[in-house]
Amino acid sequence: MDTMSTHRHWGAARVFAALAFLALIGPAGIAQVLSVQPVNIFLSPGQKATTLSVANQGSSETSIQIRAFDWKQKDGEDQLTATNDVVVSPPLCTIPAGAAQIIRIVLRQSPQGQEGTYRILVDQVPPPAEAGVVHVVLRLSIPIFAQPKARALAQVKFHVESKDNQVFLVGVNEGQSHEAIRDIVLATSDGRTMKVVSGVSPYILAGATRRWPMDAKGYLPKQGEALDLTAHAAAGDIKRQVSVVAAP
Repeated sequence: MDTMSTHRHWGAARVFAALAFLALIGPAGIAQVLSVQPVNIFLSPGQKATTLSVANQGSSETSIQIRAFDWKQKDGEDQLTATNDVVVSPPLCTIPAGAAQIIRIVLRQSPQGQEGTYRILVDQVPPPAEAGVVHVVLRLSIPIFAQPKARALAQVKFHVESKDNQVFLVGVNEGQSHEAIRDIVLATSDGRTMKVVSGVSPYILAGATRRWPMDAKGYLPKQGEALDLTAHAAAGDIKRQVSVVAAP
């Protein structure tokens, strides 16, 4: 799940975990807390409906708007497009303090051949303006992964690119399902290590290419050099050698 206020943070929590989000309102520091469960939604083959719980753990009521988007990745960037393929109900509601709202999510049609990927955006509606009070509203972004009838797997191939004094681990997913790759580390033959820059999305969708920026600390590997890649993925730990290629 992602939260966006003045900046974007990509959460690494798994399904059924509940995260709390604080919006500090005004100089008095009154806190509104929202939590959602689950933080990732997985629809098994043939499953078309599920629910999302949004809880208001704050001291006053809050209103939210819920919208569904088709989720694709192009040129290494996420692209969200409004869609009618996923229906949310209710799309707008007010949650009293200490209460929770169940959001029903319906997939109109099961995906064919390749995993369907969507995102639900939960936007906190700003309360009426008050003199001397600053309201910070939240956006929660919950991924939905809908499996096709035939078994779909990720198949990610990696290489490294150095370009403009930056180092990127590049993944090309030739499979039919997404993969989530975390804790990425590249190591040179002499023991130098490079870690992935914090705060980036771990997801690479089916048919997509992702570039993870690495904190190389000024070191630029040369074309043809072999690096050791270690990372954690949903399918298991990754340990392999990757080559440095010329950046396009």
